[in-house]
Amino acid sequence: MIVRILKNLLPCACALLALSARAEPDLGAPEAAAQAQAGKLILIDIRTPPEWKETGVARGARQVNMLHPQGAKGFVEQLMGELKGDRNTPIALICRTGNRTTQVQRYLQSVGFTQVYNIKEGMAGSGAGPGWIKRGLPVDTCTQQC
Repeated sequence: MIVRILKNLLPCACALLALSARAEPDLGAPEAAAQAQAGKLILIDIRTPPEWKETGVARGARQVNMLHPQGAKGFVEQLMGELKGDRNTPIALICRTGNRTTQVQRYLQSVGFTQVYNIKEGMAGSGAGPGWIKRGLPVDTCTQQC
């Protein structure tokens, strides 16, 4: 009986540990921009369409709304499309201030993505730094879903 209970609880415990673990690694906005420009990683902007429209999007970033109409499954499917199905592709997540990217980074790591970086200062800045926009890093006008 105890073994059966433990077998049922183990998957839940593992998922909770993955979500509660400290999300890392982090990248500063300038480092992420340089690595993206060099083709070493793909930038993923997880903000919403109104946010993309308001500020523009980090140059070269793929727009994958974390509030996907089909939920987490739809988000991952769209992301997998952007990554040509490869969960080992290095990606750097960006949002407004780094809070949402921390949660999404943990989630993606828990479902098998192996190289997920967090741009903690985000587009607008946070305690981690002034942000993509204030640093004067290149921004493109939103071209999709805005």
